[in-house]
Amino acid sequence: MKVLSRQKNSRNCIICGMENEIGLKAPFYNMEDDTVASVFEFLPEHQSYPSRTHGGMISALLDELMGRALWLNEPETYGVTTTMTVTFRRPVPYGEKIKARGYITHNSQRWFSAQGEIYSADGKLLAEATARYMKLEPSKVFDDLGHADEEMCYDLPCDINEIDFPELKRI
Repeated sequence: MKVLSRQKNSRNCIICGMENEIGLKAPFYNMEDDTVASVFEFLPEHQSYPSRTHGGMISALLDELMGRALWLNEPETYGVTTTMTVTFRRPVPYGEKIKARGYITHNSQRWFSAQGEIYSADGKLLAEATARYMKLEPSKVFDDLGHADEEMCYDLPCDINEIDFPELKRI
């Protein structure tokens, strides 16, 4: 699947924040099939049991991924999670390349729903999630803490051209 462009990273987010010492610093890519994808490695700091990533970090990555799927068509709108269901299929390792994708399953004026999936490098499904989000303008998200461009400030070059995924089966 071809990568079309790369989304911005933030300063401090635990998932995409470039200045967060224990953050994942995950990149997010807009894909040609209207999905958002990422290729990353969880860190030992994200451990639950030995050799396994904590479910909270897995859930946070899926939440970020699904929320960013909205930016494919509405780049100025933010999503605030209202409900999320995660299914853990296999242990998610840290220190290994992992890939993930997210996509919109329903979109209205005030709400959207999305699905997200995490895969091992060899294509095994490790975890998946569905979520519902309320849409908010940036001024409602950032309040008096600054403008979205001050937090979402890392516009990094697109460093990969393609990401392989199993066939997409939209629900």
